[in-house]
Amino acid sequence: MIETRGLTHRYDAGPDSDGDNDDGDGGGRVAALADVSLRIPDGEFLVLAGANGSGKSTLVRHFNGLLTPDEGTVTVDGTPVGDDLVAARTRVGMVFQEPRDCFVAATVAADVAFGPENLGLDRAAVDARVEAALAAVEMAGRGGERIDRLSGGEQERVAIAGALAMEPAHLVLDEPFAGLDEPARASVLAHLRGLHRNGTSVVLVTHDLRDVLAPADRLVVLADGEVAVDGPPAEAVEALGEVGVRRPD
Repeated sequence: MIETRGLTHRYDAGPDSDGDNDDGDGGGRVAALADVSLRIPDGEFLVLAGANGSGKSTLVRHFNGLLTPDEGTVTVDGTPVGDDLVAARTRVGMVFQEPRDCFVAATVAADVAFGPENLGLDRAAVDARVEAALAAVEMAGRGGERIDRLSGGEQERVAIAGALAMEPAHLVLDEPFAGLDEPARASVLAHLRGLHRNGTSVVLVTHDLRDVLAPADRLVVLADGEVAVDGPPAEAVEALGEVGVRRPD
């Protein structure tokens, strides 16, 4: 389980800030998240939505210690993230909006192998994880291909495979459909549904709710750094217009 309690995160206001969002501490600090308490059980498919600037990306970057709270706590399986970053980053796999910015190797297999290699696994174990992860995203047999020659949808699948190779309990994807055409979007979503059916928790961060609510167990919407909506998608969708999120057709 991933759990946040009273999570607050602030950042320095820029020189052009008008101060409207100053949190009042006198230091010119803007609250990106304010008192966010959230539980994400194992096995859940959670869609995290919100308008641009609502705090979605900031929130999920706390799940594996990429950001540190100013107030409150973040735990994974009951352990504070800051107490064991390796465990948190093993349990919580992260796929970013621009996967090409996160690739560390030229070829598919080498990139997917990077995480398991850094866990100190032997070669046979690393190879087994790479093979299984690529098969899970229908990239089996393509480990020798250059990443820069893949389509956007294929690169997204490689990024997902890299996270899966760490065998995480939770897979967090931050705007994974950005820049993808409709066939690629449908393909990535189908793979996420399959992973969820096989027991992986999925946290899908998106501002575009087309097609993503059907597989979801829950919809959480952030507004101005706070949880504004939290519930089953069929019920939560009724409140979207009040928090600046477009209701899907």
